[in-house]
Amino acid sequence: MATEEMKKKQKVMVAIDESECSHHALEWALDNLRDSILSSPSSASVAEERTLIVYTAQPLTNLSYLTAASYGSAPPELVRSLQENQKKIALALLEQAKEICAKRGVVAETITEAGDPKEAICEAVDKLKVNLLIMGNHGRGPIRRVFLGSVSNYCVHNAKCPVLVVKKTG
Repeated sequence: MATEEMKKKQKVMVAIDESECSHHALEWALDNLRDSILSSPSSASVAEERTLIVYTAQPLTNLSYLTAASYGSAPPELVRSLQENQKKIALALLEQAKEICAKRGVVAETITEAGDPKEAICEAVDKLKVNLLIMGNHGRGPIRRVFLGSVSNYCVHNAKCPVLVVKKTG
């Protein structure tokens, strides 16, 4: 029964940000996994539940510069305005991704959360019981990766599902 349950509820999550490489990962997933993402009837004539989730994490904004600029604590309305703007950007990004999916006949569920992207992605994978995580690779060199970190590397080692990192060639 557990195996049948797993087959009936397949979830693929594409983690995106505003970068070209994450856009490429979404396009790659749609081009190469479209048939497996779309729901199709099983041998028992019951539609398998396959879900494509497009996910973005809004990094927690470092507002320390506001404190220094305002000689104390930052005005709450300014902080709220910055956070609302960041959420609008994330929602616009997800809407664009949803349109790309729709043009290919794929209905996607979209989710945005605030937090450190690498941790938020892994937590979402666990919480949503994702079967496959797809993400892009920024292609940073080893020195930049040391200072900036690698979200894809973190997810490869910490996500509780297989992770497919799509590298843009050329």
